[in-house]
Amino acid sequence: MSQNPSPAIEEGSIYDLSIPGRRASTVPTPDAGVPTAADVLPGGMLRSESPHLPEVSELDLVRHFTNLSRKNWSIEVGAYPLGSCTMKYNPKIHEQTAALPGFSRLHPWQPAEQAQGALALIWEMEQLLVEITGMARASFQPAAGAAGELTGLLVVRAYHKAQGGTPRDTVLIPDSAHGTNPATVRLAGYKVKQIPTDSRGLVDIETVRNAMDDNVAGLMLTNPNTLGLFEREIEEIAKAVHSKGGLLYYDGANLNAIVGVVRPGDMGFDVVHINMHKTFTTPHGGGGPGSGPVAVSSRLAPFLPSPIPGLDSETGRYFWEDLPQSVGRVHGFYGNFGMVVRAYTYLISLGADGLHNLSERAVLNANYLRTRLEGTYQTAHPGLCMHEFVLTARKFRKDYGIRAMDIAKRLIDKGFHPPTVYFPLVVEEAMMVEPTETESKQTLDALADAFLEIAAEAASDPDVLHEAPVRSPVGRLDEARAVRQLQTRWKPAEQQS
Repeated sequence: MSQNPSPAIEEGSIYDLSIPGRRASTVPTPDAGVPTAADVLPGGMLRSESPHLPEVSELDLVRHFTNLSRKNWSIEVGAYPLGSCTMKYNPKIHEQTAALPGFSRLHPWQPAEQAQGALALIWEMEQLLVEITGMARASFQPAAGAAGELTGLLVVRAYHKAQGGTPRDTVLIPDSAHGTNPATVRLAGYKVKQIPTDSRGLVDIETVRNAMDDNVAGLMLTNPNTLGLFEREIEEIAKAVHSKGGLLYYDGANLNAIVGVVRPGDMGFDVVHINMHKTFTTPHGGGGPGSGPVAVSSRLAPFLPSPIPGLDSETGRYFWEDLPQSVGRVHGFYGNFGMVVRAYTYLISLGADGLHNLSERAVLNANYLRTRLEGTYQTAHPGLCMHEFVLTARKFRKDYGIRAMDIAKRLIDKGFHPPTVYFPLVVEEAMMVEPTETESKQTLDALADAFLEIAAEAASDPDVLHEAPVRSPVGRLDEARAVRQLQTRWKPAEQQS
């Protein structure tokens, strides 16, 4: 999306500005005795000619990247109602604490005795996550949510192996689950067995009971689920899984709806992964940064990634503790430490009451927006939702030939980032909306007005939606061609064919 930057600074690429001899910086000549690349690299690794890099002035370089930033949408520009992604505002104090020299300049191989402050922060953050999730211990090694999923399932596998008996080879997953769930199950060496969602949009307890046997290692659930609904039979589901020796895995993608209100451990979950980059600050668009810590019950704690921080009660000193039954490392170092600092700042700033309030506000905002749209747009499942809800453009497609993608593209012209579309897969023409707790009533009203204006346009002039967006740097893309002719880097115009 764009704020319509001035055409005067619209350049196709920084290569278009390149003029031989121009420089944006000057690299000083090394002092005598300082080795050069030719001194330290094997001859076969040295370039035979200079790389083809743009030659531009510092002013041109600054303008180029400033122009690119103005073309990008971000939470600092406007609302970002991506369902299931929790793109909410990131208070800037988090960036300030993460940039403190004692944290930002710490080397990953720093001895524990020289990193007591960092270890203390990790230790205290673990205690906070344990309290929030109702688990016993946690590891911060996984550097993303999907990595957290894999780590959790590796812990599940290690636990079952230690119990002996018949090897378990299957994991149950609802048909409304995130796409990473079945992918992670396969990567962890398990088979996937899908559990259908019932007419309420929930997991049916009898279906779970019928699916559970000695081959099932566990059930992966998101609660609230990806339809924005709370699994009301969660305690019975947990009993059904545990009665057959299985484990219950909590996908923390939607923790933003219940944090500070109810704990996964109290529902009966054994393993929890937390998308800290979603629930506890730092919107994660553009591929990072991320953090997906895993918290587990006491019987699974011995299998967590190793090392984990320990505290000597006599000396008050922190140290790294190895776990003999650990699944091993899942990250080169101890996770994405900067994310732990940001999340710690967030939790300390809010406190217990603040966490409770954020969940209530997230649910309130979602239901307010849903109520404003419900008379014009169909919801996948009528009634109260949690922090997000799913609309369907089924009627728009039938009556006007308008699909969810057309509505999403038109929202760009109205000045809003679109919601998640075509997910979850169990809803036809799905639009998944999550306003988050950080948006004001004024913003929610403006977003609702935009949705309602688009609905009116669909009835009166559907071509406007088919052609959208028309106010962004890039118009409607040929998505089928993009898949067939994927281009991941810039090429001169003469090479783009």
